[in-house]
Amino acid sequence: MKIGVVGVGAVGSTAAYALVLNGVGNELVLVDYNPKLAIAQAEDIWHATPFSHAVKVRAGDYSELAGAKVVIIAAGVGQKPGESRIELLARNAQVFGTIIPEVLKYAPDAILLIAANPVDIMTSVATEISGLPAYRVIGSGTILDTARFRTLLGQHLGISPISVHADVLGEHGDSEVLIWSGAKAGNTSAHKFAEQIGRPLTEEVKARIDVGVRRAAYSIIEGKGVTNYGIGAGLTRIVKAILHNEHAVIGLSMVNPEIVGVKNIALSIPRVVGAKGIEATLFPSITPEEEAQLRQSAESLKAAADAVLSATRS
Repeated sequence: MKIGVVGVGAVGSTAAYALVLNGVGNELVLVDYNPKLAIAQAEDIWHATPFSHAVKVRAGDYSELAGAKVVIIAAGVGQKPGESRIELLARNAQVFGTIIPEVLKYAPDAILLIAANPVDIMTSVATEISGLPAYRVIGSGTILDTARFRTLLGQHLGISPISVHADVLGEHGDSEVLIWSGAKAGNTSAHKFAEQIGRPLTEEVKARIDVGVRRAAYSIIEGKGVTNYGIGAGLTRIVKAILHNEHAVIGLSMVNPEIVGVKNIALSIPRVVGAKGIEATLFPSITPEEEAQLRQSAESLKAAADAVLSATRS
């Protein structure tokens, strides 16, 4: 199946590379406002196919997206000096206003996978601009935050993060909520597992992991300017679930009619993902404190999204 990537900077190109290395899809089309960049990225990634999978990789314009099952949108603009967050978001909304109609002109049946930050708000923007049903506009959401949580928790417990089951809900950002109450190691409560092996999850340990998850992007960006490998792998996981019709449960962002009392806002909770996009939304068992934190996250996102959408409409 054909996959499109619009915007092939660090995130888009890494996602494309991860797709090829994992053999997800059989044709990959890269589109960018800078055609030379798209051509260079496509050629470089194509040269990796003899060592991985026989995926056809090429650059093209929007017309080359015809027939794409999934289109990853990783395009956006950077913040200018003195520019407010809402002003930046409004400019990125304008970028989406140019990109999305062109994508749907040639690939009207595609599922849109949003990877531009702040991803939850941009998922709301993309849903409004596209006019598509919400289940076909998927934000990468907290898939990366969840991976960070599982990695750090696994490190503390001395086990593979693959054996850790723990989720981050809400915003992909500062108000995200680590769901400690449902964290498991294998099929055992992470708290009980930790006690059994003599590595209890004290408040100090949990606070350290929380900071490690919540501040990961800041430390990575300080060191190298961008985060791209983790999210590139996460986007590949989402596309795989769609192309293979896995009905996989993944924490992703989508516009919800209502979550914890907040209406029409995109944020991450567990979703069932398959060939049609998001097939079902699951609300996990969480504590009253976690639910209050999730509501706070939703309200923060709602205020920002409403401001951006209002600026875009005007």
